[in-house]
Amino acid sequence: MSLSQAQKKAFRSIGHHLNPVVTLSENGISEGVLAELDRALADHELIKVKLALPERDDRAAMIEELVATSGAELVQTIGKMALLYRKNPKANPKLSNIKRFEGHHGRH
Repeated sequence: MSLSQAQKKAFRSIGHHLNPVVTLSENGISEGVLAELDRALADHELIKVKLALPERDDRAAMIEELVATSGAELVQTIGKMALLYRKNPKANPKLSNIKRFEGHHGRH
């Protein structure tokens, strides 16, 4: 499933307000990190990941690996942050950044 430009734009505006929930370092992608990432995507659908790596190429490689492993889609990268999205039809509306945001803006 590929995100439309409109979806990406909407997700970027949501992502702007998010704090990173997973931080990756030179240690790479461990089982623990993957479990954390998986849980965060399941709960929130849209998450920000911090890549604490100095080299841009290393960050890009790590993002590719994350996307491949987690089944998430890359919405955007800004410097050392990556915004990932993975749809969860059963996401808790109180936890999902997408549903919270839609609900929040639907009431105005």
